[in-house]
Amino acid sequence: MAARPSRASRTGGAGVPPRTLVQRIRRWVTRGGLWSVAFAIPLIVVFAYFSWGPILRGIVLSVQKTNFLTTTWVGARNFEFVLTDPVLPQAVGNTLLFTALSLLIGVPLPLALAVAMAELRRFKGLFSALAYLPVVIPPVVAILIWKVLYLPNESGLLNSLLAPFGLGPFPWLESAPMVVPSMVVVATWAGAGTSIIIYLAALGGVRAELYEAAELDGAGVWRRILHVTLPQIRTVVLILLLLHIIGVMQVFNEPTLLTGGGPNNASVTILMLIYQYGFLNSNYGAAAALSVMLAAALAVISVLYQFATRRFSDDD
Repeated sequence: MAARPSRASRTGGAGVPPRTLVQRIRRWVTRGGLWSVAFAIPLIVVFAYFSWGPILRGIVLSVQKTNFLTTTWVGARNFEFVLTDPVLPQAVGNTLLFTALSLLIGVPLPLALAVAMAELRRFKGLFSALAYLPVVIPPVVAILIWKVLYLPNESGLLNSLLAPFGLGPFPWLESAPMVVPSMVVVATWAGAGTSIIIYLAALGGVRAELYEAAELDGAGVWRRILHVTLPQIRTVVLILLLLHIIGVMQVFNEPTLLTGGGPNNASVTILMLIYQYGFLNSNYGAAAALSVMLAAALAVISVLYQFATRRFSDDD
């Protein structure tokens, strides 16, 4: 009986025979592969132009000195100017302080509210709408309302509410130690609604039998939250945490509208400094340089975060 030819002999040894490759290409073409590429190329070009184009333009602008009429290549001078700016350390410190306080308040609060709302038997829709209401209000309008609430004298709403308890009046936005925590409260109030809605959607996907099994084992509310709820939505929590870090490190609206960076630069942030370079001082190269540095820092943080949380985000 003749020996059956091996797989290697039938395929011509190493690699794929040209005949098979040609057949695959022909099959791909006959199944509409060229049309798929033809439809995808315009979308890719448009996406690259409007998404990656400004990024590349910003990188190029960071090594230029320009008024958009004349351009001079200056190399690393823009970065040297930014790094020697005496306001930069304070802006970085204020941004990091804002981020730390926002992580302490703005991350656990929406999660706790979402878990509490998920346990409600009635009026869950009403509370969801109320939680999302601050997101619907235009950000500028909401911040200006908070600016009125934060008035430092007795006419301010917050101070008038605290007066019967013998507290205040507090200079919320005029005191260096209080200005950043006051802005964190505003940012948390404005952004918590989105996180709450996402958490509620994730909680809706937790299987009911897991809670039933935990109840049969005698688990109380807190144990069900710790051992069932949080492990089941940990991927969503980790993603929102990263997005929260990236977002709050680019805080701009609150310090700009509430304080303008005061008092004495106690609330100036990195993005405010970029704005001042570009739109107040017309130093577009320095603004682009600081933007590139911030983007690089956020990219490093994102990569380190992904490595640090990879084993926690893997599904069981």
